[in-house]
Amino acid sequence: MGSLSLTAPPLIIAIAFGLAMDYELFIPARMREARAQSGDDLDAVATGLRRSGRVVTCAALLLAVVFGAFMTGGFAPIPQIGLGLTPAVLIDATIVRMLLVPATMALLGRRAWWAPPPLRRVHDRFGLREEAPVPERVTADA
Repeated sequence: MGSLSLTAPPLIIAIAFGLAMDYELFIPARMREARAQSGDDLDAVATGLRRSGRVVTCAALLLAVVFGAFMTGGFAPIPQIGLGLTPAVLIDATIVRMLLVPATMALLGRRAWWAPPPLRRVHDRFGLREEAPVPERVTADA
């Protein structure tokens, strides 16, 4: 080996960013669901984290094992990518997603759910919801 492949850093950054966005959308979505049910901001953070914590942890461990296996590869960029992505996934899933994001949202309270007025109007106008609309009843004429 001896040198860093030029393709490894951009690939590590791109893959780590993509995985981070997956976690970033998953955890606050569970928090938002809990907030919609209870209306309590602090409880929503705790409930959302409780609902998504195991899934995020298991996914991060699974990815770390897979990326760790990359380090056994023979072609130079593959072990470098594995060496870069393994700690990136573990750090992102534990420190960022399980500590920093919930702590920040708990500190911000209601302000964590703020949306710019134009985005709020679009959201209200089109009725964007996560749950499916209730189908209308069809009555048979006899």
